Amino acid sequence: MKFSNRDQRVYDLEERTVKLAETIIDLVRQCKESIYNRDIISQLVRCSGSVGANYCEANEAESRKDFIHKIGICKKEIKETKHWLRLLARVHPEHVATIRIIWREVQELLLIFSRIKQSTKKSSGN
Repeated sequence: MKFSNRDQRVYDLEERTVKLAETIIDLVRQCKESIYNRDIISQLVRCSGSVGANYCEANEAESRKDFIHKIGICKKEIKETKHWLRLLARVHPEHVATIRIIWREVQELLLIFSRIKQSTKKSSGN
C-alpha cells in the first residue's frame, strides 16, 4: 500500500493497521542491522503490529467500556510507533523520505483512534 495516494486510500481500519505493520517490516528489512538500530527496529515492529492486534480486540470488546479501553491502547501503541519512527529516521537518514510517508499514515491513524475514543465516550455519557 502506498500511503501517499489518497485516491486509493483504504478506509477499513483493520486493513490499514495491517498494511502499516507490513510497510514498517518492509522498511526495516532495508536497514542494515547495527548496535544503534537493533532495539529501535524491534520496538517499532512490535508496537506497529500491536496497533492492529488491539484494534481487532476492540472490535470484539465485551462492553462499551472495554471497547474504549482497547481503543485507548491503540492510541498508545500508535504514539509509540511515532516515537520509534523518529529514532529510526535519526539512525537511518537515507530512509527519511519513506519514514515521512509512514509518519503521515501513523498521524492519520492517531487522529482516527482519538476521534473514535472521544465519540464513543461522548455517546456513552462518560
